[in-house]
Amino acid sequence: MSAGPPRDNLRGGAWLIADIGLNVWALSIVKALGADYPAAQIVFLRAATGLVLIAPLIWRQRAAFAGLADPWLHLLRVGLSAMTLTASFFAISRVPLALFTAMNFTRPLVVMVLAALVLGEAIGRRRWIAAGIALAGVAVAVGPVPSGSLPGLSALALVVLSGSAAVIVTRRLRAAPEIVLMTFYTAGLAALAAPVAAAAWSPVAPAHWLPLVAVGLFAQSAQVCFLRAHFFGEAGVLSVLSYLSLVVSVTVGWAVFGEVPGRPFWIGAALVLGAALWGTAGARPPRMPAR
Repeated sequence: MSAGPPRDNLRGGAWLIADIGLNVWALSIVKALGADYPAAQIVFLRAATGLVLIAPLIWRQRAAFAGLADPWLHLLRVGLSAMTLTASFFAISRVPLALFTAMNFTRPLVVMVLAALVLGEAIGRRRWIAAGIALAGVAVAVGPVPSGSLPGLSALALVVLSGSAAVIVTRRLRAAPEIVLMTFYTAGLAALAAPVAAAAWSPVAPAHWLPLVAVGLFAQSAQVCFLRAHFFGEAGVLSVLSYLSLVVSVTVGWAVFGEVPGRPFWIGAALVLGAALWGTAGARPPRMPAR
């Protein structure tokens, strides 16, 4: 399996920022509608929409599936991703958007540890310090955990564990063609969610079809951005940069759901943003050679 091109953290970071924006909008729709439908049903609709979108690409690039390497890693990634997405959709409708995002910020720390242990990536002192500062900023921004959030928080704990493991598996599959990664992910989600969704299916209101389809559109586009980010960037750099999604998600929570952040949030958000910028500054590797 090829090691792939040299890292380009600046390019990877740009793709990650696009991924953050698309995912926040997809989760906002799920937050608005998720309490009305089972999580598995929304996962299935998201995956089915994504599969329709990428079907022409699958056909045009079908040669990429010849001689598929590491099939078990692909299946492991699908299983972990299905677990993560279902738990995410369950949790987002039961906890505030800011809390949902803040809890997810434990994932980069888990990913960094796994990247060092499993992938042998060097995580310098500067990035560890930046991650610690950002995590402290998250604690300040969120404040006391609201009561009655145990089911959502339990689901978020599962998201942290399975999501971090899925990222590491994705990085082990870095040399695989993107169309292969997207097809396994999207088709696998649809296949795993279909029987559960069918058993618990709730009729979809006519006005909800368009936003639910939009979830699939946004999420599928975000997956492309995510894959490109991890294709170019190092796990440590991307993990710290992902803290920027706290600012984005709370802004959307305020504008869309009326969740008005107080002074502690702004202090914490400043710590998060400063840590993300400081942790990624000076981390650019040599430029990729021309092809």
